[in-house]
Amino acid sequence: MKSASLPSLRVEPELRQSAELVLREGETLSAFIESSLRTNIERRLTRNEFIARGLASRDHARATGEYIAADEVLSTLHNSLLKAKQSKR
Repeated sequence: MKSASLPSLRVEPELRQSAELVLREGETLSAFIESSLRTNIERRLTRNEFIARGLASRDHARATGEYIAADEVLSTLHNSLLKAKQSKR
């Protein structure tokens, strides 16, 4: 597949300097920008999927009338967190 170019990006000199300060050894600014773009795309896709699942769950609850109390959900999450912390030790 052929590669494509992204539009050039004009930024304040301070932003460029900040980006250059965090580059890892051997990493180029172009590689950093590409990595940042990939990370943000993945983050947005994950967020969109999360919202879609939440909306589907809401619609299912409305359609069936089956709801789970917030206290029950929080308790389950709390217990899961405690178990995870204990298994980490």
